[in-house]
Amino acid sequence: MNWFDKLQEYFPIEEMKSKEHMELLLKEKGDVYFKDEGLDHVLMYAEFEEFIFIDYLYVSSESRGKGIGHQLIEQLKQREKPIILEVEPVDYKETDSLKRLNFYKREKFKHAKAIGYNRRSLATNENSRLEILYWSPTDQNEEAIYQQMRQMYQDIHTYKDEQIYGQAYQSAEEVLTFDQVGKNVDIFSGLK
Repeated sequence: MNWFDKLQEYFPIEEMKSKEHMELLLKEKGDVYFKDEGLDHVLMYAEFEEFIFIDYLYVSSESRGKGIGHQLIEQLKQREKPIILEVEPVDYKETDSLKRLNFYKREKFKHAKAIGYNRRSLATNENSRLEILYWSPTDQNEEAIYQQMRQMYQDIHTYKDEQIYGQAYQSAEEVLTFDQVGKNVDIFSGLK
């Protein structure tokens, strides 16, 4: 199974970029967008001057619990930049979402409670709400994380979207919101 098939099998369709999109990013933004692939994992990420964005992290079900995900995160943490990622909210009927959140909690990621993320999927035409998690070596504030998310969204998620999908994704202003009061419930509360 190739790297894209692994991602496509694991991630919901509304969260997936097309293979063409990811290959264009790897080819045309190869100084920013990277793929780390092994027999048991696929890591797609963008590294900017100020931060790292994890686009996809996949570890095969047979290899989970063996420390592969931890090693990949540690390699990124050694670069001493904030690391940002999007996760789907906990679905207690789908155990992988809970396991995923527990993994990131163990890796010392924080939930960005002030950042809202709601995007219409071009694949399904349905709205998809995601949560933003981040790790920062310098305790960066959520407003800085929000600005970095906006940059990533414009540079990665919407890269050549009209050419690839025949229509544009929503703008960063429509998708990302920042609420300084941070009223969202912490998705890590109640996790072990």
